[in-house]
Amino acid sequence: MRIRPFLALLLAIPRLSVAAQTRGITPQDYFSFELVSDPHISPDGARVVYVVSRVDRAQNRRISSVWIAPTDGSVPARVLIDEAWAPSGPRWLPDGSGIAFTSARASTDTSGARRPNGSRPQLWILSLAGGAPRRVTSIMNGVSNCVPSPAGNRAACLSRSGPSDKRPATASSDVRHYSHLSYKFNDTGWYDDKRSHLWIVDLATGNAHQITDGDDWNDTDPQWSPDGTRIAFVSDRTGHEYDGGRNTDVWTIGPEGGAPTKISAAEGPDNSPRWSPDGKSIAYVTAAAEEAPPQILIAPVGGNGGVTTAPYPSLDLIPTDLQWSGDGRALYFDTGVKGEYQIFRLEIADHRLIQVTAGSRAVRSPSISANGRMVYLVNDFTHMGDVYSSSIDQLHEKKLSNHNAALWSTLSLASVQRMTYKGADGWPVDGFLVKPLNWQPGRTYPLVLSIHGGPAGQYGVDWFHEFQVYAAHGWGVFFTNPRGSTGYGRAFQRGIENEWGGKDYIDIMNGLDAVIASNPWLDTMRLGVTGGSYGGYMTNWIVGHTNRFKAAVTLRSISNFISDDGTRDGAYGHAGDFGGDIFQKYDLYWDRSPLKYVQNVSTPILILHSDNDYRVPIEQGEQWFRALKHYGKTAEIVFFPRENHNLTRTGEPRHLVESLDWQLYWFDKYLDGKAGLVAPDWRPAPSP
Repeated sequence: MRIRPFLALLLAIPRLSVAAQTRGITPQDYFSFELVSDPHISPDGARVVYVVSRVDRAQNRRISSVWIAPTDGSVPARVLIDEAWAPSGPRWLPDGSGIAFTSARASTDTSGARRPNGSRPQLWILSLAGGAPRRVTSIMNGVSNCVPSPAGNRAACLSRSGPSDKRPATASSDVRHYSHLSYKFNDTGWYDDKRSHLWIVDLATGNAHQITDGDDWNDTDPQWSPDGTRIAFVSDRTGHEYDGGRNTDVWTIGPEGGAPTKISAAEGPDNSPRWSPDGKSIAYVTAAAEEAPPQILIAPVGGNGGVTTAPYPSLDLIPTDLQWSGDGRALYFDTGVKGEYQIFRLEIADHRLIQVTAGSRAVRSPSISANGRMVYLVNDFTHMGDVYSSSIDQLHEKKLSNHNAALWSTLSLASVQRMTYKGADGWPVDGFLVKPLNWQPGRTYPLVLSIHGGPAGQYGVDWFHEFQVYAAHGWGVFFTNPRGSTGYGRAFQRGIENEWGGKDYIDIMNGLDAVIASNPWLDTMRLGVTGGSYGGYMTNWIVGHTNRFKAAVTLRSISNFISDDGTRDGAYGHAGDFGGDIFQKYDLYWDRSPLKYVQNVSTPILILHSDNDYRVPIEQGEQWFRALKHYGKTAEIVFFPRENHNLTRTGEPRHLVESLDWQLYWFDKYLDGKAGLVAPDWRPAPSP
C-alpha cells in the first residue's frame, strides 16, 4: 500500500524525535551502570539468584543487592536482598528453601542504612518463606566463600586467622616484619600474619570450629562431597607458598577435621576441585609448568591406587568455572576463544570437546542444575552483562534481566568490525575496528590504537566502556590480539617468549597498517596509542621506536624491567618471558626496557599510575616520566591515590571516571588540536 507523502511525514516524526534524544556515551555514565555478576541456579533449575552492583556517587563506592528471577522468564527479576545489607556470595540451600549470603551488617542494625557498620562479613540465611535474614556466624575475622552442605545443616566457610589474633593490643607494633620472598600483593596490599583456613558452621546454632590451620599456607575453594562426608579444598602445603612456590594441590578433609588427604599429584598448580555427582572422583585443573596449557584431570578419591585420567589431553584452552553435568557424563567450563568467551562441554566417555554457546558475544559464569537447566551471563560490544537461561543443549535461550535498559534507551553506541591480517612470520592476527559514532563518508577521523594488558589476555566482542567513549568523541578505535594473547592456543600465547617489543610489536604495527589501508577515512596524521599494564609497556615501547603517533596515554606501565622485577609483588616474575631472571639475562631485560630508548621519543605522552600498584610499582611511572623530562620531552604524569593496578576496572568510581577524563583530555589536546584545553583536575566536577 502506498502511503501519502503527508502521512509518511507524520509517521516519521516520532522516529526522528526518538533519535534526537539519543547521545554518545560519556565517562560519567559509569555512575549509572548496573553491573551484574555471580549467577547461581536453584537446585530444581526453576530460579536464579545473582548480584547487582551500582555506584553510590555521593559515597564514591559500589553497593550490591541480590536479585531473583524464574529461569523460564515468566515474570521479571526482582530484588531479593536489598542494598541495606550490601550482600555478597549468594548460595542456595540444597532444598531451595533459602539463600545463604555474607554481609557486614550488624545483627542489631535495623536502620536500613546502606553502608555496613564496618564489622567483618558474617554468614546470614534468608528464608524464601518470608521474614528478615538471620545472622548465623560471629567469627572474629569474618567469613567468605561459604558453601552449604548437601544436607543443608552446615556450611563450610573460609576465615583468616594467625598469631596476631592472640597478641595483646598493647603489645602490637605497626612495623612490617617479613622473612619470606613474597610480602605484598596487588589487590591485597601488604601481607599480615593471617592465613585463610576452613571452618565448619552449624546453620541452626551458629556454632563454628576451625578444621584446617598453618601459618605458611592458605586453604581455599571449599567444595562438599555429594554425601557431605568430605570437603575438597586447595592448598600449597609445601611451606613455600610465600617463597615463590606455585605447587598448590587438591586435598580432602572430613568436616570434623583431622589429617587431610592429598588428591592431586602434579608438580604445578592444581585448582578448581569439583566432585563428580556420584562422589567417587574429583575433577580439577592443573598445569605441568608455569606456561603450559592448563589441563583437566579426574582423580579417584578413595586413595586405593586409582589412576588419574585426562579426559581431553590435548586441551588448548584456559578452562574456568569448571562443573559437572548432573548425570556425571560431562564437564562444563567457560573460556576465552578468538576474541569471544564461550561455554564448552567435555564429554568424558568419548573424549569429545563441544562448544555449547556461540555468537559474537562473551558468555561467562555458567551455573548448571542437576536436571540440565543452565544460567549464565552474556554481554557483547554494545551491551553490558545480563542473566540468560537455557537448557544445556542451548535450546530455548531466554534473557532474564535487563538492568541497564533505561540508560541504554538514551544512548547511541558504536559497533565493532572484525578483521584478520598477517602479523610477524605470516601468523594470522585478529583485529577489531570501531568507527566514530555518527561516522560520515567523505570526512577523515583520528584513530586511537589500544593494546590490551597481560600479555596473556584478549580483546574482542566484550563490553569496553572506554572504546565507546572514544567513539562518541569522534575517534576511530583499533584494537588487536597480537602474539601473547590468550584464546588462540599455547603456541600463539607463548610466541611472545623473548619477543617483548619484537614480533608482538610487528603484529600490532602490521594491524595498524592493514586497517589504515582498508579505511581511507582514517587520518594518518592524527594517530593515538594507549594501553594498560602490558599494553602500557607496549605504548612506551612504540613511542620509543616510531614517531607515527601524535599522542600517547600509558597506564600502569612498565618502563624498566630491571627495577620492576625487584620491586613488584611477584618477585622475578618474568623468567618465563626472557628465559631466565634478571641475574641471568640482565642485558636482555635492559634491551627490552622502554627506558633504554627514551631519547627517541617525540610523541607527547601522558602517564597514569596508581600509588598502591604493587604489580607494576609506582616507580615505573616515575622513572619513565623523569627520564622523559630529563630529555626535554612533552610528558605529564597523574598519580591516583589509594588505587592499585586495577584502577580502570575496580578502582574508586570517581577515580575510574577521572581516568577516562584524563585520556580524553590528552587525545583532545594532541589529536584534535585543542591546545588550550583545561586539565580535568582544574575543571568543576559534574554534579551528582
